[in-house]
Amino acid sequence: MTDWRAVGIGFLVMIVISVVGVVIPPFGQLTAGLVGGFLAGYLAGGGLLSGTWHGLLAGALGGIIAGVLLALVIGVAGWTLGPAGGAVSTLVGAGIFLGAVVIAFVLALESAIAGAVGGVLNP
Repeated sequence: MTDWRAVGIGFLVMIVISVVGVVIPPFGQLTAGLVGGFLAGYLAGGGLLSGTWHGLLAGALGGIIAGVLLALVIGVAGWTLGPAGGAVSTLVGAGIFLGAVVIAFVLALESAIAGAVGGVLNP
């Protein structure tokens, strides 16, 4: 079962550290993924697999949200072109969403690894 509280806290920590990483470049974006993923895995507990899953979700959540919003904008914009444009844009929007989800999960692998460590430390 997914602990959405742990995922949300990990995601929020990633956002805060990412903002700090923009101001202080050595702190960086990688640190945000590692700390947020670790925190999500640690808060969720449950061992290696649970920590990995929660760290992965925390790391990918931003990309998933962006993919949903982009797909919705494309789908709605297409409907202004009529029914045929709406149907085509809906398919394109769905493809963009699926692509964004795949990319988000690939880019969240460091968060998954850190989440695994956090999950192991809090069995």
